[in-house]
Amino acid sequence: MRKIVITKSLKETQSLGKEIALNLKNGGIVCLSGDLGAGKTTFAQGLLKGLKVKGPYTSPTFLIMKHYQKEITKSKNQSTNKTQNTKRKAQNIYHIDAYRVGAKDILNLGWEEIVVDKNNVIIIEWAERIKKIISKQTLWIKFEWIDENKRKIIIK
Repeated sequence: MRKIVITKSLKETQSLGKEIALNLKNGGIVCLSGDLGAGKTTFAQGLLKGLKVKGPYTSPTFLIMKHYQKEITKSKNQSTNKTQNTKRKAQNIYHIDAYRVGAKDILNLGWEEIVVDKNNVIIIEWAERIKKIISKQTLWIKFEWIDENKRKIIIK
């Protein structure tokens, strides 16, 4: 599946991130690529908001990786069919910026341990730089700068 979206503002780019977050409730990897200033961080901010992660949401450019956790609650007791707020484990959300690093650096940060848990959400900016360690079952989103406000976003 390939989808092309044109956003006309920061808010629209963030809203698209929130929309994509709905499909990541149970985990997944989202790879973001595109030129500097094309909207990757803005989109990632919307994605984090959509995942209901507490902010602030800043790019991990100099940190390389930011780790967020959120509690997941179960809304129904399967055996009694009654609504019940039972806390499950925390969901891990990783926001990685691969601009200044290579695949070996990301592997040294615990990549293999992170990807083994399919409930983790992993957002990678500049993902094309570490493509050789990324699974094929990954959502790739490419950002293209059209003008000051407009972005062409290609979802694969």
